[in-house]
Amino acid sequence: MKKKLSVIIPIYNEEGNIPALFERLSSVVSKMDVEPEFLFVNDGSRDNSIALIKALAVKNTFVKYIDFSRNFGHQVAVSAGLDKASGDAIVIIDADLQDPPELIIEMFGKMQNGFDVVYAKRRARKGESFLKKFTAGMFYRILGSITSVSIPVDTGDFRIMSKQVADIVKSMPEKEKFLRGQISWVGFEQTFVEYDRDERQSGETGYTYSKMIRFALDGITSFSNFPLKFASGAGFVVSGFSFLMILYALYSRYILKVYEPGWTSLMLAITFIGGIQLISIGIIGEYISRMSANIRNRPLYIIKNTNID
Repeated sequence: MKKKLSVIIPIYNEEGNIPALFERLSSVVSKMDVEPEFLFVNDGSRDNSIALIKALAVKNTFVKYIDFSRNFGHQVAVSAGLDKASGDAIVIIDADLQDPPELIIEMFGKMQNGFDVVYAKRRARKGESFLKKFTAGMFYRILGSITSVSIPVDTGDFRIMSKQVADIVKSMPEKEKFLRGQISWVGFEQTFVEYDRDERQSGETGYTYSKMIRFALDGITSFSNFPLKFASGAGFVVSGFSFLMILYALYSRYILKVYEPGWTSLMLAITFIGGIQLISIGIIGEYISRMSANIRNRPLYIIKNTNID
């Protein structure tokens, strides 16, 4: 009996890429001994993406779609795909064709050899600025150094996983998703294949720098309490420094009898301590915000329309 292969494709304003992506994915699965399922998740696109997907679904019974009521974010779109995918093996791939669908054959082959997760690791990243590549590289290396979970560097969400791994990831209740970290946290047998990432074929990326910063915060707060430890450590250092300043001020005033009234040292101390306090409050607030989202327990996403039973 053929294994079923589900391919999850989050969509946000990708009308220029969907036809080419579908053709390449169809060509790939035709060379594999699998039953395909293409699961498009439309994340509130403002272009003609959902119409193109529905047209494909009419002609191809293996094309499924989920249409969100609004934009919920890339990681939530992938999570919805995991919730609805029915395959024995599940692929996550973006629609911009920067990640080559042809690599799925090699990834599936490695899974057949006993691996539960096979992720794609980038050797080169074409069409991306030095700043974006530098910040992405630094983020993953910093995250790796402050967490106990080994999250692969130079990777994205492009990967294949077993249904067992997907089911465990689906059971994780947190609202702020960082899927590549969650999949690494699960464990099991994981490996990678290397490739050169292409330029985006059409359209503009939805990952602005502000979204990248938010994504980085989600990753750090989901898998590390280092920022809280940093805030506590900084508080102790500043308190110790302030205590030494108090001792010096008392010694100067009552022992050395040297005292020059002024506000410079006072203002420096106040602003320094105030800055540390604001940073600490901000860090604690990030964690509390995530706790609040989980306590409210609102739906992760809302489906407006779908052809999945």
